[in-house]
Amino acid sequence: MEAHTGDRLLMHGRTVGQHDRVAEIIEVLGDGGAPPYRLRFEDGHEHLMSPGPDSVVQHVETPRGEQPLWPRDGRQR
Repeated sequence: MEAHTGDRLLMHGRTVGQHDRVAEIIEVLGDGGAPPYRLRFEDGHEHLMSPGPDSVVQHVETPRGEQPLWPRDGRQR
């Protein structure tokens, strides 16, 4: 699994009735894009996580010429 700051992590529900969760990767702590990742969820809380096999990285491409508003988490202006 390889991710970059600004990508999204989709974690599929493990049991019937459990919804998928989506979080923004705000920091990559492993070498070469490997876990663990610092995540920010939609409700604003942050979590340090090494995702399991039920997770998928959704890569987000930054348009050329745009600079991140916050260098730490890569969000755009």
